[in-house]
Amino acid sequence: MAGSRRKTRQAPRTRGAPFRCRLVIMAKVPVAGRVKTRLARETGVATATRFARHATAAVLARVARHAAWRTTIAVTPDSGIASRIRPWCIAHVPQGHGDLGRRMQRIMDRTAPGPVVIIGTDVPGIRTAHIRQAFRLLGRHDAVFGPATDGGYWLVGLRRRPRVPRAFAAVRWSSPHALADTLANLSGRSVARVAILSDVDTADDFARSTAVFGRHVLGPCT
Repeated sequence: MAGSRRKTRQAPRTRGAPFRCRLVIMAKVPVAGRVKTRLARETGVATATRFARHATAAVLARVARHAAWRTTIAVTPDSGIASRIRPWCIAHVPQGHGDLGRRMQRIMDRTAPGPVVIIGTDVPGIRTAHIRQAFRLLGRHDAVFGPATDGGYWLVGLRRRPRVPRAFAAVRWSSPHALADTLANLSGRSVARVAILSDVDTADDFARSTAVFGRHVLGPCT
């Protein structure tokens, strides 16, 4: 109609896609004599190796394939990347060289944008609820830890914004000071914690873990 004003419809504003939560599971290739060496001294190499294989499979079965996060398996030694620790449909990357701190810092530096949570494979009590809680806490904290009963930690997560902190320098690994040293590197930042859990290093630890792990079979990827 003459003289009328035609209203133009504006396209709705779209929000940028949120950063994806990323879980990295650090796993050692379960080769006899190279895994769980402290446990092997008390229970024998065969038992320790069997535990490492079973423990890795159990943790992957519980937490690796979850819609709330994207999982990567970081493998050591690097030559073991060809072994393709199951499940094969999940991305595998080498951990690289250096001590545990250098390898974890490398993961934090190189993983695609988004909050990152790192766990290992020898903690029987890990559940998806712990991982969900850790990512929720990273929504309002710079870092999150799952303390271990021996003074270390079984989980560490960083928000990584606006930059990635240098969290793992000069940490006394495999000691009661590992968590305290890492917290010192994060001085001035907001830190949260999830449940205290135990890993398996001794025959007593192993005996307590058998009822917790149970038997898990990894099904095919879909």
